[in-house]
Amino acid sequence: MKKPKRASAAKAKKGPKTSAGRSKAALKRPAKRPAKRPARRPTGSSRRAASADDGAKAAIKPAIKAAIRDLRSKLKAALRRVAELEAAADTDFLLEIPNRRGFERELARAVAYMKRYRASGALIVLDVDRLKPINDSFGHAAGDEVLKAIATTLTRQIRASDVVGRLGGDEFALLLWNLSETDAKAKAAAFEQAIDELSFVFRGQHVSAGASAGVALLGVQSDASRALEEADAAMYVRKAHRRHEPRIRLVSS
Repeated sequence: MKKPKRASAAKAKKGPKTSAGRSKAALKRPAKRPAKRPARRPTGSSRRAASADDGAKAAIKPAIKAAIRDLRSKLKAALRRVAELEAAADTDFLLEIPNRRGFERELARAVAYMKRYRASGALIVLDVDRLKPINDSFGHAAGDEVLKAIATTLTRQIRASDVVGRLGGDEFALLLWNLSETDAKAKAAAFEQAIDELSFVFRGQHVSAGASAGVALLGVQSDASRALEEADAAMYVRKAHRRHEPRIRLVSS
């Protein structure tokens, strides 16, 4: 027998390759990557469009920055105005000290602090004795001058931590820290004396006013509203004791 025939028989046994076999072989072979196309060079029109877009973007950026700066400036001015209005709402426009609202806010804060840290103080309510006769005799401008002088006198006699405010009309209030009852009453008497000694000249006449002061102590058990009521009541008792003084003293210059 001849060998070539055996070889041909072996090939016949293997048979032709099936489609499944071809598929497996195809999976084993790496896929061919598509050939890269060369980058297209921009034409003249596309270059002009791109440069126009860049120019527009460059023009927009400064405008946005300017708008942001303008908005920030307006916001800053608005916040400053809000702060001014809030301060004005708590300040007496004539005397430039806290009004009733501002003083009551300071008093409430002080009482809360005293309760938490077991501190103490005193509240003094002071009423000008003869402001109405001054207003009636010399006009409200004269009365305003008296009020300004009293506010200045009180402010000079308190510490930086203390507060003096105008409750309204001819009534003042003082919040004083770390005072005993004896010291608080002595301080109230000193305020009365300082105001009694003030002298004014209206239409060639020397005029004096006067004041009556009431004291309420502040501490851990205090309530802001009740303390104001107590000091106010004490002030009216003190005013009743001073009624023997003349309503207004006028001496020709």
